[in-house]
Amino acid sequence: MSIRKIIVIVLVIVGFGAVNLIFFQVDLTEYVVVTQFGKPVRAVTDPGLNWKLPDPIQSIQRFDNRLAVFLPNKAEFLTKDKKNIVVEFYPAWKIIKPVEFLKTVKDVPGAQARLSDIVSSELGVAFGKYDLTSLVTIDKNNMKLIEMMDIITRNANDKVKEYGISVVDVRVKVLSFPEKNMLSVFQRMRAEREKIARKYRSEGTEEASKIRAQADKEKTIILSKAYETEQKLKGEGDAQAIRIYADAFQKDPEFYEFLRSLQAYEKFIDNKTTAILPTDADILKYFASPKK
Repeated sequence: MSIRKIIVIVLVIVGFGAVNLIFFQVDLTEYVVVTQFGKPVRAVTDPGLNWKLPDPIQSIQRFDNRLAVFLPNKAEFLTKDKKNIVVEFYPAWKIIKPVEFLKTVKDVPGAQARLSDIVSSELGVAFGKYDLTSLVTIDKNNMKLIEMMDIITRNANDKVKEYGISVVDVRVKVLSFPEKNMLSVFQRMRAEREKIARKYRSEGTEEASKIRAQADKEKTIILSKAYETEQKLKGEGDAQAIRIYADAFQKDPEFYEFLRSLQAYEKFIDNKTTAILPTDADILKYFASPKK
């Protein structure tokens, strides 16, 4: 290989190395901070090809510009009504000013540590302003948890701006009681539910008694009216029957007497009846043989 070819190859390698030292690519999902002797001088936030002075004069640090979520350690807080609660929470955050970010917190773990401290402090202040019953409830009108978390998000975001980051949201993952208080809390909750149940049962028994008393009263009134109607109809029927009998008797007394005797026979004589009567009894006169 000739000396000229060797020189060309060396120049190509040196040129390729110089290009890599000077030019760099910025991705759509990241920010790049150019540092000079370790101090940040400018930030590149637009994607594309950029340049810098070669190392070690200038170097670059890359930071993810997407929304990030992390889960700090559990923390214990005290509510307004003096209830100890253990909270698992998670802030959603992102880098908005990479130069300030690098100057203040240096990296993501440093930012997470600051976020954890600030959000925990805001949670402690916020929980101290609300009763537990307004944070854990099925009553939509009394639910204040979402309102409280929105306030925490705004306050935390105001405090982290100096670190070049933004808190987009803070939410509670788990809200529970400390292990040492859990048994007593469950016992108190059970006692409260039993008290409510006894109240409902008592009210139900009282209401049932009222309903039964009203039903008995209405029953008595209905039966009384029915009996009154029955007696009235019966009296009218008896009176009409008496009139009919009287009219019949007046028209043909002998036939009337005969008809009444047949009705009497029908009532006391059947295939199981044995009657012993004197032969001259009026009721038997129609059984006697006619006189010749």
